[in-house]
Amino acid sequence: DDGDSDTDDSETGDSETGDSETGDSETGDSEEPQDVTVGVTMGQMDSGLDPHDHAETNTDIIVSQAYEGLMGRDPEGAVVAALATEWERVEAGTARFTLRDGVTFHNGDEVTAEDVRFSIRRIELEEVGGAFAQQGDLVGAGSLDGVETGDGEVTVNFDGLNPIVFALFATNGQIMQQSFVEENDEGSINRNMNGTGPFQLANYEQGNEVLVERYDDYWDEPAAVDQVSLTASSEASTRVNQLLAEESDIVTNVPPQEVSRVENSDVASMSPVPSTRVIFLQMRFDVEPFSSQQFRQAMNHAVDNQGIIENVLNGFGAASAQPTLSQFTGHNPDVEPYEHDPERAEQLVEESGFAGVEITLQTPIGRYLLDVQIAQAAANQIDSLSNVTCNLEQREFNSLVQDVTASNIEDRPRFNLLGWGNGEFDASQTIIPLLTSDGPLTVLKNDEIDGLIADAQSEADIEQREQIRREDEQGSPAPTRSSTRTEHR
Repeated sequence: DDGDSDTDDSETGDSETGDSETGDSETGDSEEPQDVTVGVTMGQMDSGLDPHDHAETNTDIIVSQAYEGLMGRDPEGAVVAALATEWERVEAGTARFTLRDGVTFHNGDEVTAEDVRFSIRRIELEEVGGAFAQQGDLVGAGSLDGVETGDGEVTVNFDGLNPIVFALFATNGQIMQQSFVEENDEGSINRNMNGTGPFQLANYEQGNEVLVERYDDYWDEPAAVDQVSLTASSEASTRVNQLLAEESDIVTNVPPQEVSRVENSDVASMSPVPSTRVIFLQMRFDVEPFSSQQFRQAMNHAVDNQGIIENVLNGFGAASAQPTLSQFTGHNPDVEPYEHDPERAEQLVEESGFAGVEITLQTPIGRYLLDVQIAQAAANQIDSLSNVTCNLEQREFNSLVQDVTASNIEDRPRFNLLGWGNGEFDASQTIIPLLTSDGPLTVLKNDEIDGLIADAQSEADIEQREQIRREDEQGSPAPTRSSTRTEHR
């Protein structure tokens, strides 16, 4: 995927709960199970069934039917117990998890502490699992120092303080059986699933359908339905047609222009779900004209975020003044979005010394909800300034992402549209990769921001970290990017 967490978790979770220092939480009751098959049509199929070797939403939707982590999240984003019943930070760089008794994998074997240890090390250590896309998802900005097993418990050691360890484990770290991985090759692991979740794999047709069925020995309440058939259609209109023809029970990513067609039908309804993804225009600080703060500020004043939300997204979005959202630890409520002010934008362009400049905005095609339309609207608004010419270049996502993730900043696009999701509900998971000098996707170098992030990463107290993160938000994102927060529904 594009290097982001890309997880469309509900926006309504409590980020402080997600970083609890101790926990003992149980999941709620479910409805009486039914002997029916539910058909779900998504935008694309999985990239394989290995729960550790992916970083995209659709694969996660599929593998999460069968695989679980030590902790999880409820639909509101709050932390709940899964394969661990309790968790605690025993010292700064150490977290301990108490495992649930009697949990079995779908092949009938009981989950052991060694399976948990193996899974954590497989994700984080290249010599165990290879260079997986999820490497770093459990350790944050630090590294894994070791995993120890005991009687019904697992102790995870880090090279220093991991301030958001439980937020990370609540979102990531699905558990696999060690023997299943070691006895199967990569291809087999990507065609089969042997997890602990409420559904087990019934049939896999790569690229066409994944069929899962209720696992009768599941440790929690049984799945609400007997089977789920997951298929895909890349065309949104096709997905909606299938829904209205009652050929599919659920479809995902309904575009705004199709909402009224669904709502006006007699057979279907909409269920809007907010996203934690932010869509933004990224400007490289090290090249002209974006090396000028006045010019970057001008771009923010030139783009009419609210107009894009209303006219392109049909209201399915919200303007954001910062790269983190209101329920994240570290969100600063005092930072306001840039006002759309073309006259001020033109004035700032003049002050920057780059009047008359020609720039090009690069956008992926079809990676995000209405991404090309959003980029076109933004480019037109910038181009309407009397002293700036802005062109739009549309690129296939796989090509663009190679440049965006280039190891050297000199090889990255100068001006591009990008999206970033954050399933951990902590500002660090957005700011570190996008806005710190050594971040893998950064286009910014700011010693003050780097220092504040370092301070926050060495602080375990939630309230203290919250204050430091707010200083981060106050300091840099607004002048370096133009952001439209989109809620994918």
